[in-house]
Amino acid sequence: MHKALFYGAVGLASLPLPALARPAVATADAPDRSAQPADEAPIIVTAAPYGLGRDNTSAISAHVDRDQILHNGGATLADALANVPGISGSGFASGASRPIIRGMDSTRVRLVEDGLSASDVSDVGPDHGTPIDPLAARSIEVVRGAATLRYGSQAIGGVVNAINNRVPATLGARAFSGELTGSYDSASDGFEGAVLADARAGDFALHADAFYRHADDYSTPLGTQANSFFRGSGQSIGGSWFPGAGDSRFGAAIQHYGAEYGIPSDDSYIDMRQTKFVTRSSIDLGGGALETLKLDGSYADYRHHEREPDGAIVATFLNREYDGRAELLFAPLGAVENSALGVEARRRRYSALGEASSYLLPTLTWTSAAYLFTNIALGEKLTLEASGRIEHVRLNGTPASGIPARRGYTPLSAAIGALYSFGGGVKLGLTFSSTGRAPAITELFARGSHDGPGTFETGDPNLRTERANSLEATLRIGRGRVRFEGSIYSSWFDNFIYGDLTGRTCDEDGDCIAGAGRELRELLYRQQGAHFRGLEGEASIRLFDTRNGRLEARAVADYVRATFAGGGNVPRIPPWRIGGGLHWQGSRLDAGFTFTRRGRQDDVGAFDTPTAGYDNLDAHVSLRPFASHPGIEFSLVGRNLTDSVQRDAAAFNKDLVVSPGRSIRFVLTIATS
Repeated sequence: MHKALFYGAVGLASLPLPALARPAVATADAPDRSAQPADEAPIIVTAAPYGLGRDNTSAISAHVDRDQILHNGGATLADALANVPGISGSGFASGASRPIIRGMDSTRVRLVEDGLSASDVSDVGPDHGTPIDPLAARSIEVVRGAATLRYGSQAIGGVVNAINNRVPATLGARAFSGELTGSYDSASDGFEGAVLADARAGDFALHADAFYRHADDYSTPLGTQANSFFRGSGQSIGGSWFPGAGDSRFGAAIQHYGAEYGIPSDDSYIDMRQTKFVTRSSIDLGGGALETLKLDGSYADYRHHEREPDGAIVATFLNREYDGRAELLFAPLGAVENSALGVEARRRRYSALGEASSYLLPTLTWTSAAYLFTNIALGEKLTLEASGRIEHVRLNGTPASGIPARRGYTPLSAAIGALYSFGGGVKLGLTFSSTGRAPAITELFARGSHDGPGTFETGDPNLRTERANSLEATLRIGRGRVRFEGSIYSSWFDNFIYGDLTGRTCDEDGDCIAGAGRELRELLYRQQGAHFRGLEGEASIRLFDTRNGRLEARAVADYVRATFAGGGNVPRIPPWRIGGGLHWQGSRLDAGFTFTRRGRQDDVGAFDTPTAGYDNLDAHVSLRPFASHPGIEFSLVGRNLTDSVQRDAAAFNKDLVVSPGRSIRFVLTIATS
């Protein structure tokens, strides 16, 4: 790993300095954006099989670019998305914080990498990480609305897609481009480095990347957070062949991820490994009604050990998963601008050894689905998008009864969205969706102690299909110096599935008593009606422009409330947030700050605890000192400069874990174009 970083640095250093510039690398399934104007909204790859502009979808999508990923820091997707309205993290550990979208997480937020399954066990427990590191991503997208049906019933809350160039999507205009980054973080005495390189050789495009992270236990306003360390690394190599006829391409990549990270509320740590093989093909069908056939697939071999401080293995989780998708794109036909018909199949075999074997016995999950997505223009101002999905899920497992069980579900889902342009940069969107979700393996078959979150869990093999009927309205304003986009939404759930803390505590054998006194909290999976509603928004005002840059004021806010139909609060919901700041973007210097108030969370679930509100201040300065070499950038990034005590209201272990205190990060980026 260290050799890979060294050779990458040497390769970049050997390039002529005039070649250094900011990279412009196309992402998978998207057109090359190197010629795209800076102010133009990016193509959201995840929003449709054929790609749509960010401002041309009825539901608002989020896009985090490479610069934002590097400045945000952190080893998880939730860290990279921390500043996106409506997004927070499960906050369990430095290596295990899944994104939460509008209060929904785990089996309601689909995590994918270039559109294909993450293939991990992060849905089995909040202490389990995801083998997708932001350092390897070119961008990250968050999509809601009709587009989520492309990714399955586990995307009711939304889809988070980490986009990289591991299987190159374009041939590229230059023989070589690359990026070398390195950073140091004061709160954890942590350092990280990454190398990304793309090359062209005739009709072949090649890609390689490698990264490494090392962070010690981080500091907080209350002292050092014990067992919060993180070590991680990854490597990938891939290529694509462009035969020259039409827009066809055929590519593949192999990638490896490894990490070790501590569980702050415990003394154990997780040792995670995944090897993944990916293929991506796009076949130009030569015109007519059928334009393109896309064939994407992946196979992943995942395992992690849960180890004691002395390295002894106490539990092992294994996951082997296939994921495949075929999409047929149709040519425009009258008012129907774009259409796609797709099928998807996944096979997942999960098993565990050691102490984990009693928590969840081996399971086998088969998922097959077909879906349709279309985009219709009704005149110059009104656009409709519609999608539908039929999915069949078959799960084999063994519940607490000890009798092997087979369960089958066929959830049907549909969505329709409308986007109306009033002119002058004002757009109004409205989306209605009805989405069904099959229960997950833990919800059906959990049957014992889970040491990470400190729970004794029991699933219910008789759970029914969960259904969410959702309505969302969006408003976009882009007039001159002013830009605003906001959403208001409401989701009504039938048979909402959740983990219910009963107030009892248990030992590892399942002997439970009322109240405290034993090591594990009893958690039962139940379902009932629930209602999620909220709003979120982001605004910016360009205060003035000069020859050397522009100054903007920005504001962001979000709020979600979730209650049960019979009364009471849905557990582990993030509190409201509001913030804003000033940001300067120039040819040689970028700088800015954001002050955020996160509210107190008193609307907690049964036998849960409230969390206090806090103030947070972030700031950054980025300097490109060489006018002829803009790809060389030095950045100074401050996080939690108020040094406030911050606890994550959505975390199972929030009473024991505090987020990092004041930190200063130094970042160096050297990029070629």
